[in-house]
Amino acid sequence: MTGTLAAVGAGLAVLGAGLGIGQIGGRAMEAIARQPEVSGDIRTTMIIAAALIEGAALFAIVGAFFF
Repeated sequence: MTGTLAAVGAGLAVLGAGLGIGQIGGRAMEAIARQPEVSGDIRTTMIIAAALIEGAALFAIVGAFFF
């Protein structure tokens, strides 16, 4: 029973991270389309935000299996 709950928790963490990174990518493309002159800054911010989301998802996955 515990393994099943851990797998569900890990799956939800991955799903949330995927949705979050998808939102970031879509919004960044909209922002670049509106202001192409700041595309480098937007891209850098997008990559940093995606990395932070991935880190949070990794902690959630590890936490799901250990707690």
